[in-house]
Amino acid sequence: MVDAHQTFVIVGGGLAGAKAAETLRAEGFTGRVILICDEREHPYERPPLSKGYLTGRDARDSVFVHKPAWYAQADIELHLGQPAVHLDRGARSVRLGDGTLIHYDKLLLATGAEPRRLDVPGTGLAGVHHLRRLAHAERLRGVLSSLGRDNGHLVIAGAGWIGLEVAAAARGYGAEVTVVEPEPTPLHGVLGPELGALFTDLHSEHGVRFHFGGRLTEIAGHDGMVLAARTDDGEEHPAHDVLAAIGAAPRTALAEAAGLALVGRADGGGIAVDASLRTSDPDIYAAGDVAAAEHPWLGTRLRVEHWANALNEGPAAARAMLGQEVSYDRVPYFFSDQYDVSLEYSGYAPPGSYDQVVCRGDVGKREFIAFWLREGRLLAGMNVNVWDVTEPVQHLIRSGARLDPDALADPAVALDSLVAS
Repeated sequence: MVDAHQTFVIVGGGLAGAKAAETLRAEGFTGRVILICDEREHPYERPPLSKGYLTGRDARDSVFVHKPAWYAQADIELHLGQPAVHLDRGARSVRLGDGTLIHYDKLLLATGAEPRRLDVPGTGLAGVHHLRRLAHAERLRGVLSSLGRDNGHLVIAGAGWIGLEVAAAARGYGAEVTVVEPEPTPLHGVLGPELGALFTDLHSEHGVRFHFGGRLTEIAGHDGMVLAARTDDGEEHPAHDVLAAIGAAPRTALAEAAGLALVGRADGGGIAVDASLRTSDPDIYAAGDVAAAEHPWLGTRLRVEHWANALNEGPAAARAMLGQEVSYDRVPYFFSDQYDVSLEYSGYAPPGSYDQVVCRGDVGKREFIAFWLREGRLLAGMNVNVWDVTEPVQHLIRSGARLDPDALADPAVALDSLVAS
């Protein structure tokens, strides 16, 4: 049993932190729970920032994990708008930006990630944007609306998930969109060339222009305003606004200064944790975008920057903090919505890890399931406008069984039948 007089502190006001706090109470912890958020907003979810909220389909209130009153009802002490600036492991304390010193018995770091910045001339212009926080989405929503009304141009650096979702939202407002991507297809490092081309076609059909094989080298402007974006191959693209969507970096500064073990950037970065989400300090845990966790059945250390990981890792870390046996081994999962295409992806198939891609259904109509295999074993699956298959796909991945590619491709063969339960 955990002493009711203990104090558990959570640094990070995103989904992982909020769900960890919720789980501590749900599991019966009666000690102090302190949640430190560097934003003034109550904890919120990030997918709506590039999806429903950005497009105007969803209301602002829909992004929050809990209603504000819930925290008081659950006896969660909130410190909003206060970054944690120093971690003293010896004293078991966290100092906030206003000088407040908070002592802990167990600590969870759920500090998330921050957008990577363009390192080119012109990034200080007013029309250069990033998308990570609610304030970013609020600003960008107004920008896209204005661009749509004025036939304005948005240049997006990066054809990853955020870049493509914002491109779809921008076209929905009527803005002109150009996406600059150094790889030959969108999502090249995630889906490979086999499926990346699908998103080239999808966005091109909706009027998005792509510039592949180039990188932004300068954002030109006048009187503080963006006028154009230039690439390393000499091209110039008209632009009124530019979005940097070139990935995110884990926020590890607090952990690094405290001497916790980290993972190098070449390996994805993040705070190194074991399968129970415990760091190199036995009283400190990490979860969400910042945690690089040992994955029991994948046999590798993995840092996942997606909603489902934050949703599930936060509660898992909370249970570990309570002394429960935890081995976090969920199949990585994410989803995306772009125009009339919705998809779910399960598994882990980085470039070079697979030797075959098999599709079931109609790729041309964008109603299909794609499977990434290595030596007949399923590494990952992505269902596009096909539903209720995530569970069997994940079961096939976990099974490690050798599968018949022809059966995988045949819609008449039930996925559940391909491997014994």
